[in-house]
Amino acid sequence: MSKKNLLVGQSGGPTAVINSSLYGVVSGGLNHPEINKVYGMRNGVEGFLEGRYFDFEKEMALEDIEKLKTTPGAFLGSCRFKLPESIEDNMFATLFEKFEALEIGYVVYIGGNDSMDTVSKLSRYATKVDSEIKIMGVPKTVDNDLVRTDHTPGFGSAAKYVATTVREITMDANVYETKSVTIVEIMGRHAGWLTAASVLARKFVGDNPLLIYLPEVTFEKTKFLLQIEKALEKNTTVIVCISEGIKDEEGTFICEYVTDVRTDSFGHKILTGAGKYLENLVRDQLGAKVRSVELNVNQRCSATLMSATDQKEAAGAGGFAVESMLQGETGKMVSFVRRDDLGYKITYGLEDVNLICNQEKEMPLEWITAEGSDISEDFLTYVKPLVAGNVEIPYDEDGLPCFVYRK
Repeated sequence: MSKKNLLVGQSGGPTAVINSSLYGVVSGGLNHPEINKVYGMRNGVEGFLEGRYFDFEKEMALEDIEKLKTTPGAFLGSCRFKLPESIEDNMFATLFEKFEALEIGYVVYIGGNDSMDTVSKLSRYATKVDSEIKIMGVPKTVDNDLVRTDHTPGFGSAAKYVATTVREITMDANVYETKSVTIVEIMGRHAGWLTAASVLARKFVGDNPLLIYLPEVTFEKTKFLLQIEKALEKNTTVIVCISEGIKDEEGTFICEYVTDVRTDSFGHKILTGAGKYLENLVRDQLGAKVRSVELNVNQRCSATLMSATDQKEAAGAGGFAVESMLQGETGKMVSFVRRDDLGYKITYGLEDVNLICNQEKEMPLEWITAEGSDISEDFLTYVKPLVAGNVEIPYDEDGLPCFVYRK
């Protein structure tokens, strides 16, 4: 029996460690005697359908493969492409014909919720046509909202970036004696994990951020203004962190109050502007000095603040996916199982991808306190190990980070 090839793709929004997972897949494939070649989809399944792919051994030096672990973004390129709902669609036959043409025996797709939808459909089609191709998902998302896993690669580094940046914003805001409010808008559509991580910025009890609002709890403008007013009575500087997806009791996103919200190819609303709306609200209603800051893409792609724990676990997840497929597993997603009995430790597991796609894991309500404006100690216990450790990033002769670029 001839050796089969491995194909890997990346999809959705990049993270600081999505290329660490790619490294784990590629190094695991190239070093395994049962695998011949390792190919990469250019721009995910969408690019592969157009005939675009990448031969790692042919087009990339081994030392550059190693540098993937400190390179942000999606090295192979990403996409936001939704496969047809029906696996009877001809697109699936076309994809599998392309797999067969490249002698693919193993497919790994690295991504978040929508990417696991792709893994589900591909694996179900493989079963339908009795294909021996193994399909495996490797989790990725700064939102930390995938179910059936303790956490996701990308979240730890993003949380570290958020906490560090909010601490820096606090230090900047503290230089003046004039009372002021700074509103920081952080990613999080329906799940507030990343915004909750801003609580790590506090250095002592009563430190900023004083108010934190997540989408799991209904946002009330009147209560918000009263909480701001009360905070300003005792503090010169008030830092407020909000999720981009905070919404009112009717389910309307706060950002929709001022802007027409577009949708992406998966039908998700593209959220932006909640911070600016609340900035104007505080200025108009309270007359306070106020500004808003949107962290935007930096929170998901900053490699220079990468968590060592996150990087290690992401690479391990990629390698585990390869080993699992070689043992016959398919239609699964690699999961993280936390073992706190002897201090923080995770083991890798496998979960049925059909039970994961199209679902979202929200912050436990018991971790949200102070009438929806603060975070509990239990969350701190959960998140601190995930941001631990620093990664040494290579720098070029100009003193700037040295990343690997795809030709």
